[in-house]
Amino acid sequence: MSNSIQIRLSEMRDAGALMEIDSRVWDTRTTPAPIQWNSREQYLQKCPPGNQLVAEINGAIGGYVGFDYPTPLSSNRHVLDINIAVHPDFQRQGIGQRLIEAIRAWAAEQGVRKLSLRVLTTNPGAVEFYRNCGFVEQGRLVQEFYLNEKYVDDILMYCML
Repeated sequence: MSNSIQIRLSEMRDAGALMEIDSRVWDTRTTPAPIQWNSREQYLQKCPPGNQLVAEINGAIGGYVGFDYPTPLSSNRHVLDINIAVHPDFQRQGIGQRLIEAIRAWAAEQGVRKLSLRVLTTNPGAVEFYRNCGFVEQGRLVQEFYLNEKYVDDILMYCML
């Protein structure tokens, strides 16, 4: 399958598929608030073309890794915050790992030295995935969210490039 996967920067034409992935992946187990886009325009304002790497599998968008600087400060331009989502139809096929490898390479080319992310303790599969990809915990926001009638920690993770 690896020969049929193309990793590239997102384009305008990807918006519908990326919105679909968001609707299928992000729920109260994976994010503090469901991600729901009211329109394609709203999505493109928040996630303009080129601020994600997408995994295209035989013409279908199977996942993405989004990235942005954590602050507008020039002193913080060596860090990228990332978020990753893989469509349920493509999970457990190495797509996520390929996306992490791709963002590491792309970010290093841009002069980025550190990738960071946040993950909820209600998503232990994602925590394990990130650890397997070389991310380590750099902090924890204890009982940061109240979801499904219980308090949930928000884990801050990073990897150096």
